[in-house]
Amino acid sequence: MEIIGIETATYEKTLKEIENFLDTIDKLITASSQKTIGEWLDNQEVCLILKISPRTLQNLRDTDQISYSQIGKKIYYKKEDIQKFIEKHNRKL
Repeated sequence: MEIIGIETATYEKTLKEIENFLDTIDKLITASSQKTIGEWLDNQEVCLILKISPRTLQNLRDTDQISYSQIGKKIYYKKEDIQKFIEKHNRKL
């Protein structure tokens, strides 16, 4: 076993820095847990809402009419983006 000696002032300074670091981490966790990322919808939900086929939905994605995010092979849509799409196209009718 190896024993390492340090000055009391250095030890206390190190402890204070660790406490400050942990406080910062706690604040970041609290701040991030209060944020919401919104509600996400999958392909099936969007097709049902818009009353369209999966192929039509793919065409809307391909032509950049609907924004989306893809994780792996699964595609997700923000609920507010779908609502904006509906409002935009209801005005045109």
